[in-house]
This record gives sequence, structure tokens and C-alpha cells, in this order.
Amino acid sequence: MKITALLVLKVNPEGSDPVILANACDVSHFGYFQRSSVREFIVFVGRTVAKRTPPGQRQSVQHEEYKVHAYNRNGLCALGFMDDHYPVRSSFSLLDKVIEEYQKIFGESWRTAQADSSQPWPYLNEALTKFQDPAEADKLLKIQRELDETKIILHKTIDSVLARGEKLDSLVEKSSDLSAASQMFYKQAKKTNQCCTIL
Repeated sequence: MKITALLVLKVNPEGSDPVILANACDVSHFGYFQRSSVREFIVFVGRTVAKRTPPGQRQSVQHEEYKVHAYNRNGLCALGFMDDHYPVRSSFSLLDKVIEEYQKIFGESWRTAQADSSQPWPYLNEALTKFQDPAEADKLLKIQRELDETKIILHKTIDSVLARGEKLDSLVEKSSDLSAASQMFYKQAKKTNQCCTIL
């Protein structure tokens, strides 16, 4: 999963080309002689997609192995160039964060911008690095990953208990925690191949 670029643009309602307010890209995974062309292509595609994203809308555009995700919040548009494996929900969470942060720092000053800004915005470069892991952008994904890790640890613990040569059936029979009815339930469930067989 990789984010190649993040852009913030002002989309002009009269149809003229969008103005680039902030731009951060990491083209280090391209060949040295390709990098300037890739940067130019990112700007070109960024303007094109931003111009065609209506206010209040989100859209994803596929280009080869990349997706360009765009979110136009009433003329202030954030774009992300991600590879195919970067989750869509995380992409839009990130774009939402970028717009919120931009408005927090610059307010409504973007509305008067007439030309591309060449001044770097440190937050965008930090976001480009920090959010390479989609779980950082999407808290639900982060929680899901933590739950998955807990489940893996739990499965490993159960497997290690069974790997010592102890049979779960004999443990059930010897257990003082289980009533006769619970032991019978376990045996019946095992026969019918129900969920208790993984215990």
C-alpha cells in the first residue's frame, strides 16, 4: 500500500483550471529520470480530476495500478494518489483530515488564490509519510486490525495448549467447571461439527 501524492486545490466554479494550494509527493519509487515527468503527470491528473469532481462529492478514478481519490468540499478539493491496495475508506478519511487541517490553518484565504502556490505546507508532507499505513487514517481499520491481532494471539494460545499432547476431550471430561449437561452439549456439538469443536 502506497500513497504517492496528496494535493489541495481550489476548484473554480466558472470552469477555469483549478489552482494548486498545496502539493506533496513521494516519487522515490520511480526511476531517477522518470521523477520529473511523474510529478508533472500528478499535477495534470490532479487538476483534471479536481475540475470534474462536483462540490460536495467524492469520487475515485482508476488509472493503471493507481487510484486518484478526490473530495471536493465546496470548492476546496483534496486529492490522493494511492495504489490499488490502499483501502478506499481510509483514503477518504485521509482527504477529510487534510481539508479540515487546511481550513484550520488557512481559514478561507484559499478563496482568493489566483495562482499555484509553490510554498510547502509541512503538514501535507507529514501526512504523506504518516498515513502510508491506512490504519492511521481510518480509526475503524485500526480497531479491526487490533481485533484481528488479538484473534491470532488467541488462536496461537489454543493451538499451543493442544500441541502439548493434551486432548481437549480428556480436558472436558476432567473439568470441574463443566456440568454434566455442558459436557454432553460439547460431545453432541462435536458430533454435529458445530462451533464448540474449536474450543
